[in-house]
Amino acid sequence: MTHVTLRSEFETLIDPYAPVAQIGTGFDFTEGPIWHPVDHYLLFSDMPGDVRRRWDARRGVVEVKRPSNKCNGMTYDAELNLIVCEHATSSLVRERPDGRREVLASHFGGQELNSPNDVCVHSSGAIYFSDPWYGRMPVYGVERPRQLGFQGVYRLVPGGEPKLVVERSLFDQPNGLCFSPDEKLLYVNDTVQALIRVFDVNSDGSLSNARVFASGIKSELEPGLPDGMKCDQHGNVWVTAPGGVWVFSPRGELLGKIRLPELVANLAWGGPDFRTLYLTSTHSVYAIPTKVGPRHEPYMSGRRAGGGTSPGSSPAAPILTEGEMRLDPQRCAMIIQDLQNDVIMDGGAFAESGAPGHAKQQHVVENVRRLAEAARARGVAIIHVWFVVEPGAPGVTLNAPLFEGLVDSKAMVRGSWGAAPVSGLEPRPGDFVVEKMRMSAWEGTRLETILKATGRDMIINTGAWTNMSIEHTARTGADKGYFMIVPEDCCSTMNADWHNASINFAMQNVAIVTRADTVIRALG
Repeated sequence: MTHVTLRSEFETLIDPYAPVAQIGTGFDFTEGPIWHPVDHYLLFSDMPGDVRRRWDARRGVVEVKRPSNKCNGMTYDAELNLIVCEHATSSLVRERPDGRREVLASHFGGQELNSPNDVCVHSSGAIYFSDPWYGRMPVYGVERPRQLGFQGVYRLVPGGEPKLVVERSLFDQPNGLCFSPDEKLLYVNDTVQALIRVFDVNSDGSLSNARVFASGIKSELEPGLPDGMKCDQHGNVWVTAPGGVWVFSPRGELLGKIRLPELVANLAWGGPDFRTLYLTSTHSVYAIPTKVGPRHEPYMSGRRAGGGTSPGSSPAAPILTEGEMRLDPQRCAMIIQDLQNDVIMDGGAFAESGAPGHAKQQHVVENVRRLAEAARARGVAIIHVWFVVEPGAPGVTLNAPLFEGLVDSKAMVRGSWGAAPVSGLEPRPGDFVVEKMRMSAWEGTRLETILKATGRDMIINTGAWTNMSIEHTARTGADKGYFMIVPEDCCSTMNADWHNASINFAMQNVAIVTRADTVIRALG
């Protein structure tokens, strides 16, 4: 099945030929997908069947709760308690891992809520949920009269009562809702009006400045309307729609459409690296690989109530917002690769290549030194990767011009000035040193042993040369499942054209490309 590209940006988010895999089928109507970041399974609901199920790659689909009070939207709070919208009880509930059930909200102004439908959690702990009346209709809920005369969106703070945060007449059937990556915006869609509204989130948690973000999300030719909705790490909005899922840019431009063989009701990212999009549909659940991950939800850090991150937890992606990045120093390692005299210094074996000039142009030594000092101070592991050979270069195969040149020029010989790190980038106490005889820092080295032993899964990749060692290391790191971060002003090669080609094209597909100052700020 081919997805639909309407703007080129769409293909940076998902391959237009990304396969649509059916991971379960035979259900009545599936909803509420949510991925557990520690135990690695997908939960989803089947409202008409009044059952909740889970899926994982080892056991497949299993039933976990029946009856489920015809539950719909689900998410986790920061302590990995399950937050559930129940149609049959008109309640928003919290289910703790030990089985305890707590009703968080069931009434507003002394009257029963309609039927909480979808829910998201703010980093402050406040819960926002929509309340259409689908759960009082037959099949999808329990048919009964409504007590409220409107369909609203609510905010719930710990220990408080639900507070209406939108005008009573604004929505016909408010449904999916999600925050922007920086939580400054809340998106809410309306299934009947076939549109998405966006609100400013004020410092007190209230909403203001309501405006239409996207409209006309309907078709006479294909089934599908706005229902489930999520925001990715770059602020794009993914919403169920005719034919599958439509993806809008932060500016409200329709970028493309994801095609599925059934009517889609909801979606959520999951998988070991949060790069698999799970979609609940009429009778089946599907999975599609993506190039982008979700906005960082509080639960994605994978912390259990009363404890830390599980040793088996899947890593959450670096938190990205427009113009901002945040990194956990305890998960980061900084590689300083091939910044040796022969590689980038005047008088070195490769000086005639132009490498010294470009290194000066990039201020690479100073930028790397400055970043390394800031990283060390915050607890980041510093790993120096050096290309070192014995006299005569035994063991270096002459299968590429690069290695032929190294042998011919007698470069990088152990104990020589050329193999030494450039002045200012010598190892400090507590740093690691890794030696190699190939371009990639991974090939035939103990790099991954150090990363596993120190618990590091995010790599700040610096050094020389950009289009060779740095790019090779980034590519392999991405393949291995590490988050690769390349501050481009901490890399250099033989000239600006080669550097820019690598940074602007190849590297964009395997790493987060940024600058030293951004990484320093991100480390806190």
